[in-house]
Amino acid sequence: MRRAITELRRAFVVASTVFGATVSAAPLLHSMFQDHAVLQRDRPVRVWGTAAAGQEITVSFAGQSRHASAGTDGRWQLQLDPLPAGGPHILEAVTAGGDRQTLRDVLVGDVWLCSGQSNMVLPVHRALDSRSEIANSANDRIRLLTIPLASDVTPQDEFIRGGEWQVAGPATVPEFSAACLYFARELQKSVDVPFGLIASAWGGSRIEAWMSAPALRAAGGYDAMLDAVELRRSDPAAATRRWASIWESWWHNQPATRGQRDPWATTATTSQWQAAPADLVPWEQWQVPALRNYNGMLWYRTTVQVSKQQSQRRARLSLGNVDEADLTWVNAQLQGATDGDTQGFAPLPSGSNRVYYLSPGTLRAGDNALVVNVLDTYALGGLYGPAQSRVLQFDDGSAIPLDGAWRYQIPPAVGTPPREPWGSTAGLGTIRNAMIAPLANYTLRGVAWYQGESNTEDASRYRDLLTRFMSNWRREFDSPQLPFLIVQLANYGAPPTRPVESGWAELREAQRQAVAADPHAALVVTIDIGDRYDIHPANKQELGRRLARAAQHEVYGEPVAPSGPRATAARREGADVVIDFADVAGHLVAYGAEAPIGFELCAAARDSCRFAPARIDGDRIVLAATPQATRVRYCWADSPVCTLFDESSLPAGPFELSIEARDKRFQ
Repeated sequence: MRRAITELRRAFVVASTVFGATVSAAPLLHSMFQDHAVLQRDRPVRVWGTAAAGQEITVSFAGQSRHASAGTDGRWQLQLDPLPAGGPHILEAVTAGGDRQTLRDVLVGDVWLCSGQSNMVLPVHRALDSRSEIANSANDRIRLLTIPLASDVTPQDEFIRGGEWQVAGPATVPEFSAACLYFARELQKSVDVPFGLIASAWGGSRIEAWMSAPALRAAGGYDAMLDAVELRRSDPAAATRRWASIWESWWHNQPATRGQRDPWATTATTSQWQAAPADLVPWEQWQVPALRNYNGMLWYRTTVQVSKQQSQRRARLSLGNVDEADLTWVNAQLQGATDGDTQGFAPLPSGSNRVYYLSPGTLRAGDNALVVNVLDTYALGGLYGPAQSRVLQFDDGSAIPLDGAWRYQIPPAVGTPPREPWGSTAGLGTIRNAMIAPLANYTLRGVAWYQGESNTEDASRYRDLLTRFMSNWRREFDSPQLPFLIVQLANYGAPPTRPVESGWAELREAQRQAVAADPHAALVVTIDIGDRYDIHPANKQELGRRLARAAQHEVYGEPVAPSGPRATAARREGADVVIDFADVAGHLVAYGAEAPIGFELCAAARDSCRFAPARIDGDRIVLAATPQATRVRYCWADSPVCTLFDESSLPAGPFELSIEARDKRFQ
């Protein structure tokens, strides 16, 4: 990448005289630095870019002038002294040879990075009251930079695709992150400075996609897949074979699949495969009861007959649309795997059509088995689209339509499959490489992080991953105390009628614990502003207010609690269990009844929880205990009904606590 930038500069530097100065057509400054950018106030600010090797560069900004020399790779970097909020200023970079880049309308204020998955991506035009919000969005002191979607197996110095700093206004904000914009707008009411917002987020992304390879290796359990990612850089075919071994080994080790014929095997047992509809549409529309609301994996299979001559040629296998992830075998050999973008609110640059290239010898004269495993985790899923989009095309121009008889098989109950390690949303470090690494030198005030929905099936690992993630990014941005505002998952799905085990609840607890252990993080509770029918709740205005409140507490030192009432301990007092709360504004209140609901007492065993009547006693909750109870939970479900608040109208967040010292009568 560095070599490419240097060669590009050498090829395209064009000198012309403008007001007596020589202007460079190739930018000297990194693409983070543009007209309308915002630089961080009150902190040393790094400025960097590329020039010809050995070239002297002078950067001038707001009365400061600093010098640097480009290294042998063309890279240079310098640091400006802290500056107060203000502007607009001119930022100028000039080489000793007279090349010049001038940026105008650059402000100094607070820079926040907004990242995560779809609820951070959700644009203003999808949020509540969008017409009014857009029409009244003009604010010269809020600037927006959206990083376009991209992923890569190699850390990048520059963004793979563009992205521009934009001044907030009706023409710019409709596609901008609603949560990020409303956060800055609310915070600006008490922190009267310009705000620069960087939205680097991707719908459906797992936290692992945002972490560096060393951080993931330190977490443990990722080495084999990270080795495949590294191999992908130099030998994609070998990496695919390595990935096939990992995935197929996982399949063989599932209790429900042991001893069964591999679905990707060359021959198939007809009784295990059903005929798919002639016109492939999402499987939810097949009128098959088992698939009507099905999220999971489905096997597809067809047979392709090729001639001897065709079997010796290179071929292009097009599968059409796949939602959302696929693995594709030809004659029992994995040919490729692709993760899809499920909740990004923007199409992938290459679309969703899956294409794999087959080398000579992959196909054989006669019948060839084509098997596709499709994994869908949200909304519609499957292999679908126009029949003409599914075709096997050879390098001599001949083609075979794949519109013959497709069959399908619903697999037995299996665990969560490993995902393509070099993919985007479920890859390992791949989004970080393309959407975070290029901006890691940029000085930030803090990070707003809304992510976790895609990790709920493996929630037991999330506390450790979130802890490592925050440490990882602090190293990336060279900011040991970089603040994080962590949005706890909102409610989504059907309310429970009895105590249940819940991956969503486990992940919320992991978020709570990770934040509680971090001196520079704050938790934003949203358990009351979700939507049971929509994983993307539209009320991002209230989310923005709560993010701003957390920032006021954690970053700006204002005397407000970061969120609502916070459970601190549970203990026995006689025959009762008492739960203490901190950060209570006024006193605890229950909505809709005299007493709050949603409390559970649990023994040590899983599935031992029972709802427990509760009453408010000042800043405490009192539950009538049972001798077997060792844990207490509150609002523990995908979409719990939570009625405990305080006088600030903020909810008490979900939690699970061990019950401390037990009364002697129950020991």
